[in-house]
Amino acid sequence: MMHREMVSVFVGLGANLGNAQGAVMQAVESIGKLPNTQLIQCSSLYRSAPVDATGPDYINAVLHIESRINAYDLLDAFQDIENLAGRARPYLNAPRTLDVDMLLFGSASIDSLRLTVPHPRMRARAFVLRPLSELAPHLVSDVDLRKLDDQLIQKI
Repeated sequence: MMHREMVSVFVGLGANLGNAQGAVMQAVESIGKLPNTQLIQCSSLYRSAPVDATGPDYINAVLHIESRINAYDLLDAFQDIENLAGRARPYLNAPRTLDVDMLLFGSASIDSLRLTVPHPRMRARAFVLRPLSELAPHLVSDVDLRKLDDQLIQKI
């Protein structure tokens, strides 16, 4: 189903298996090609250590899009993009070929079994807040960023 007007959406991207950087960049391209969706801006790429998980370092970015697609149909599209990248979910926080998370969907507050927006852990993750602060500094406070100083993250 469509929304009538464009909604500003922030999307978290991450990968730590295979060609992680290539997978993130392919996801940016795929999301930018979704119907009724416009790619506004992509953050820099970041390398970060896994949080609450093991495995290789992640490549992360945040994407700003505007879309007329409703949140649930957008979630379906994101999951299709993950699946095309070979995403498997063998266990919670398993290493992944691609992770696409809806961080913010306009000013919407959604709490359902399928989708929680704003993303419930985004303020606890440097790999989300650092790139998000590049695109939308008004959404991330210095206090939020300082709380995450212990999380290893590097702009690449």
